[in-house]
Amino acid sequence: MRSVTGRLMLLDTASLYFRAYFGVPDSVRAPDGSPVNAVRGLLDFIDRLVKDHHPDDLVACMDADWRPAWRVELIPSYKAHRVAEERPSGPDEEEVPDTLSPQVPVIEAVLDAVGIARVGVPAYEADDVIGTFTARARGPVDIVTGDRDLYQLVDDARGVRVLYPLKGVGTLQITDEAVLREKYGVGGSGYADLALLRGDPSDGLPGVPGVGEKTAAKLLAEFGDLAGILAAVGDPQAGLTPTQRRRLTEAGPYLAVAPKVVRVADDVPLPEVVTALPRTPRDPEAVRELAARWGLGGSLQRLLATLAR
Repeated sequence: MRSVTGRLMLLDTASLYFRAYFGVPDSVRAPDGSPVNAVRGLLDFIDRLVKDHHPDDLVACMDADWRPAWRVELIPSYKAHRVAEERPSGPDEEEVPDTLSPQVPVIEAVLDAVGIARVGVPAYEADDVIGTFTARARGPVDIVTGDRDLYQLVDDARGVRVLYPLKGVGTLQITDEAVLREKYGVGGSGYADLALLRGDPSDGLPGVPGVGEKTAAKLLAEFGDLAGILAAVGDPQAGLTPTQRRRLTEAGPYLAVAPKVVRVADDVPLPEVVTALPRTPRDPEAVRELAARWGLGGSLQRLLATLAR
């Protein structure tokens, strides 16, 4: 990957097309009657993001494996409740609405034809792809996601922020360290420790029983980070209550593996891709065919016009 020095925008693509799917009526359909609400909604999202935030580089980051085996090996409950079908080889199948699954290949084909870089890496989630692009960037980074896990990447010193959709993408929470400290009592570097201590039922992470968000924030404020908290568990003079010491001790096996599961990877083997914002479609003929086949109409035309500016 070439060194990206301009403003890099990273899309948590699945997070955004899920939001598009539920935010755009399923009456939005192709000429043959197939639903294309997620496709058109995502194109409208990208159009608005480019107009409002003017990235120099743009990458649609994908889940090549939404539930990597190496994470499941460490915490078997990780995303287990979202498995539709277990597969002995390859990623398990995720539970996805019936009318959304057929739209994902269309989304991928349109992004490729337009020329927007699309990156997924086997055995890694989109979060890990985002973490690695962020680590390698030499300029400011905007991460667009509805997943709070990526708050851990927020870094004011490097210009890394999360654009969190509150309503569509027209209303975004621009998440920097001040926002995180106000809401959670930690900065970006402390968010992963907060998340693993409190747990996250939506990801199948149990957390430490009895330690909620406020208690986790207080522990991190007092002891600095997870390593400091664990050191305090072994120090009789540290300011832990007997109940906190017992709960943290009992959660020792979980706390030993949770950091690797919760923290996004920053060393994913990324492919060589052109991340520069495309000004003209990479494959104009494919764009025309996809627009006609799926009735993408104004959504695709607006995006192409915005990219051409």
